[in-house]
Amino acid sequence: MLLVRSFVLAMSLAATAASAQPAVERFQAAGPAQPDAVRVEFLDLVDTSRGRPVPVALYRPTQPARQMRLAVLSHGYGAKHTEYSFIARYLATHGYVVASVQHEVPGDDPLPSTGNPYQTRMPSWRRGMQNILFVIDAMKASRPDLDTAHVLLVGHSHGGDASMVLAAEHPARIEAVISLDNRRMPWPRASRPRIFSIRSSDQRADDGVIPSPEEQARFGMRIVTLSATKHDDMWDGATDAQQAEILGHIGRFLEALR
Repeated sequence: MLLVRSFVLAMSLAATAASAQPAVERFQAAGPAQPDAVRVEFLDLVDTSRGRPVPVALYRPTQPARQMRLAVLSHGYGAKHTEYSFIARYLATHGYVVASVQHEVPGDDPLPSTGNPYQTRMPSWRRGMQNILFVIDAMKASRPDLDTAHVLLVGHSHGGDASMVLAAEHPARIEAVISLDNRRMPWPRASRPRIFSIRSSDQRADDGVIPSPEEQARFGMRIVTLSATKHDDMWDGATDAQQAEILGHIGRFLEALR
């Protein structure tokens, strides 16, 4: 049984009251959200059970739909939780409150660069998984109006690996995972959560990470490969064209979830 972790909110998670808006029915194919359509809050959360700070950038629409779902966004190793804002803002205007989590904090050991990555990096992935679960529980407790039964995970590279660990170990808590080129952690061979992956033009996953075509069909998984976007381009530093292509694929996947 998952125990709900205790937490401290250094900034309030309570949202201002807003009049009910029509539920989001369709997702746009592409195009970033307008800056004034999204409100960003920076939360200094602390998981007291681990004595660990878990900073979060919270993106939510200025005009929310009737009931928003929760998305948790995980950055790649060495990046910051504020550097995937084009994805966070898009999701925030398409039915989600987005918690973008800072996984590495001062004092953390560097990620091992030698040995079998599946073994040497697993402790870091599991720490990321704990961060995500903590944030989900914190949001559930502080925002009872938020739909936390259909959680979406989005993770780039190392953050995608941590998201896949959570998907494998706690599938009932996650509706879907969008992997931006995770390369080390094998995907769970299961129908839940739904898995969609956007692959880069220059990096390949380790053997056994991506299911076979037969498994993909069996479990309803989807994969697209970007011909002009490298692994290290999948962040706010991407060109406008690259961002639009990524958002277009994300929008079509989310539409299929509804």
